[in-house]
Amino acid sequence: MDPIVLFDYIGTMVFAISGTLTAAQKRLDLFGAMFIGFVTAIGGGTVRDVMLGNMPVTWIKTYDYFLIILLGIVLTVVFKKIVIKLKNTLFLFDTIGIGVFTVLGMEKTLELGISQPIAVIMGLISAVVGGIIRDTLCNELPLIFHREIYATACIAGSIVYLILRNIGFPPLAYTWITVGTIITIRLIAVKYSLAIPLLTITEDQSSSNPK
Repeated sequence: MDPIVLFDYIGTMVFAISGTLTAAQKRLDLFGAMFIGFVTAIGGGTVRDVMLGNMPVTWIKTYDYFLIILLGIVLTVVFKKIVIKLKNTLFLFDTIGIGVFTVLGMEKTLELGISQPIAVIMGLISAVVGGIIRDTLCNELPLIFHREIYATACIAGSIVYLILRNIGFPPLAYTWITVGTIITIRLIAVKYSLAIPLLTITEDQSSSNPK
């Protein structure tokens, strides 16, 4: 099997699980959980494909993705009590998902002959949009807007991907290294509470109070 296809399946599965877990924690019904799991899994890829003009979008071309998403949802629902009790399970699945989908988005963009900077953007979109949709529908502030190292990890991984690709590393090698880089950065950032500085704007009191 093509490594990119395999990574696509893995990313789809873990995001389906991530979405379903979030829905379970919000105490949604079964249909709600299935819906959140589905849109989390296909959200980023759909937006990416639409922007790239890759139509119909990838998950519509074959029923494989539907079956993979359904499997992820069913496994999560069946083993919900076990999975939810596992510490940081949702965080782990989300972290794996962004690593895999960053690589996938970049690869699909570069295959179309589009420039490398745009490939970085498409990798980021693939990785984070599904999570944004999931969190928004579940009434949570999307992780990408937190101070946590999240999107930044995807961008850093994308840079590693391009460097290794351009100097001639084997595709399988730079793919795994990129995913590992993103996951490692995310785990280290959370473990040591690393965050991006806040953007603060202080109003000039002297100009706001006329004399």
